[in-house]
Amino acid sequence: MNTADNTPSVAVLVFGEHRVPGPLTDLPIQRADSEGPIDAAIGPYRRLVVVGTDADLAAVLTRLLRADRLDVEVAYVPRRRTRATRVYRMPAGRRAARRARRGSARRVTLIRDETGSVVVGRAGWLPAEDRQLIHGEAVVDDAVLFDGDVAAACIEPTLAMPGLRASVNRIWRRWVAGRAAQLGSTGVAVVRDGVAVPRPARRSTFYRNVEGWLLVR
Repeated sequence: MNTADNTPSVAVLVFGEHRVPGPLTDLPIQRADSEGPIDAAIGPYRRLVVVGTDADLAAVLTRLLRADRLDVEVAYVPRRRTRATRVYRMPAGRRAARRARRGSARRVTLIRDETGSVVVGRAGWLPAEDRQLIHGEAVVDDAVLFDGDVAAACIEPTLAMPGLRASVNRIWRRWVAGRAAQLGSTGVAVVRDGVAVPRPARRSTFYRNVEGWLLVR
């Protein structure tokens, strides 16, 4: 896929020790284990192919969001199925690589937090290091998710509106759907796509961004 001036319009961002799948080896390839290579690829390319994990995909979308470049199409090529592939109904492996080149893009829900960090698979509220439970109150839009002590809670994007769902970790899981999930607590550890935020927080919010991201599938 080339533009009129022969500048390649598709680039592959490879994270960690992931290998580039065969169908993508003739495209421009950049190693992207830091923000610099991601930012460098945002300008010249219309489509970015992310070869990595859910956290890597979220990092790319976070940079696009903060750069106001949600017009860039994004394809995801993980080795195997992940939470994000289930949420957004995407393939994995070589099938995902072929789709990354030939697929069309459609705008889907984008879930972020108050810092502008994107979540593509699952976010979690966990007890802070010195605690065994979370003590606080969480709401999803106008519905109370919990009020008091809970072991943990999680938040996931959804393809369907209103955009996310949240649940308390119990034997019988009950999901509450909404546009935003908000927590006020005495202290909580926040995890985004398996990556823990360095410092505990007293407040945390995840919500659907006004503009979604362009998913290639």
